[in-house]
Amino acid sequence: MRIRSLRSRLLRGLTTGTAVATLATGITACGGNSDAAGRSDGKPSGTVAVGALSNGAGKETDLKVSEVKSISAKLPEPIAKKGKLVIGVGALPAGFPPLAFVGDDQKTLTGAEPDFGRLVAAVLGLKPELKNSTWENLFVGIDSGRVDAAFSNVTDTEERKKKYEFATYRQDNLGFEVPKKSTWNFEGDYHNLAGRTFSVSRGTNQEKILLEWKAKLKKEGKDLTVKYYPDANSVYLALNSGKIDAHFGPNPGIAYHITRTAKTPNATRSAGKFSGAGAKLQGLIAATSKKGSGLAEPVSEAINYLIEHGQYAKWLAAWNLSNEAVETSQVNPPGLPLENS
Repeated sequence: MRIRSLRSRLLRGLTTGTAVATLATGITACGGNSDAAGRSDGKPSGTVAVGALSNGAGKETDLKVSEVKSISAKLPEPIAKKGKLVIGVGALPAGFPPLAFVGDDQKTLTGAEPDFGRLVAAVLGLKPELKNSTWENLFVGIDSGRVDAAFSNVTDTEERKKKYEFATYRQDNLGFEVPKKSTWNFEGDYHNLAGRTFSVSRGTNQEKILLEWKAKLKKEGKDLTVKYYPDANSVYLALNSGKIDAHFGPNPGIAYHITRTAKTPNATRSAGKFSGAGAKLQGLIAATSKKGSGLAEPVSEAINYLIEHGQYAKWLAAWNLSNEAVETSQVNPPGLPLENS
């Protein structure tokens, strides 16, 4: 099976994991374009609000970010001249919380991805302009020049490098979700799955990985049980009743569900993560721009500035995604190989 981008796995894989829970919380589809994904209007100059209008999916946090002229000086002339960064988000038609979705004002595009695009734009001294589209049209926008850079959970792959350049900013992870009272943890070792029961969505990358672990355990005289459920409610009824030990799915969706249930009797927690690219490579999510545009380098430097000065960690924490932090942003590092792109 071809390894999909985390964004694709989030949309498809969580059909029976956590995406359906989105509907139950009243978060609806994203539409249109927006200059600001938060409540930065009226804030002091140099302040970017993240986690705003999130309907509880994020914690609103004001971050101090100003232009760093030594970095903005490296911008390609056409972008520097127009004074804005057109940020592409492929969240139509339904959104994918906590990464990109319509805010609780029913009109503003919010989420971890548009928030981060706005933070990078601030370092570059550019006005952010968000353009929301379908996943496919996101890349059409980059190709045509209507979009400068996509911040939309795009995985760095060798196939995509034929047309695009990357500045990485987040790990591409899968995760295990367990009841908060559970003492079980993955600890990065598939042997810890022996004797346990897990739910997973059919036809997804996480199912492929889980079944590979099951086959390895069988060769060692051990086993794990895999169960499938038709929707999110069924998954979490099984988790809460003890019919399964853990759910295995895309980490952002799990982080979202953990946040939503934190103050309920059915609170859950993360029991560990695993690279969406498999054991041999840490998958990476990256800002994506047209190959040869010259944007990847200044964007990467802007990201590293945010990492070094603490705004990056606060942005991740606001969206409960701290376990996807990278130590540094890289330009075009090794991505998913061609056979798995």
